[in-house]
Amino acid sequence: MIVIDTHVLLWWVSGDKSLSAKAGRTIKKCLTDGGEVIVSSITVWEIAMLIEKNRLVLSMDIESWVNEVAQIEGVRFMPVNNEIAMKSAALPGEFHKDPADRIIVATARKLAVSLVTADGKIIDYEHVKTIW
Repeated sequence: MIVIDTHVLLWWVSGDKSLSAKAGRTIKKCLTDGGEVIVSSITVWEIAMLIEKNRLVLSMDIESWVNEVAQIEGVRFMPVNNEIAMKSAALPGEFHKDPADRIIVATARKLAVSLVTADGKIIDYEHVKTIW
């Protein structure tokens, strides 16, 4: 099981070459081995906000896009529950204030799994294991 960051999801499903080879191999191996690729529901919010700000265009409306991603075997959207919300506000050490990043990191920490991300601020955060 792994958690993937918002940009990783977008790059992975679109086949974007921005996805590192290691990240791509990790996702593929996870799914091939019967594991789960976890996507925080905050990612859907982030994508919706990018669309609203005209910073992202999908090939279809967001609802259809999310439904298609949810149909990929092994991909599971994880809701932001009360525990994750509280953990995101009380991350150990120093971490920046972006609420979506905090929730994604808290999700990976709650599940005790690696987070696939290219985000340098997350990679530098010593309290979550990352893959890039």
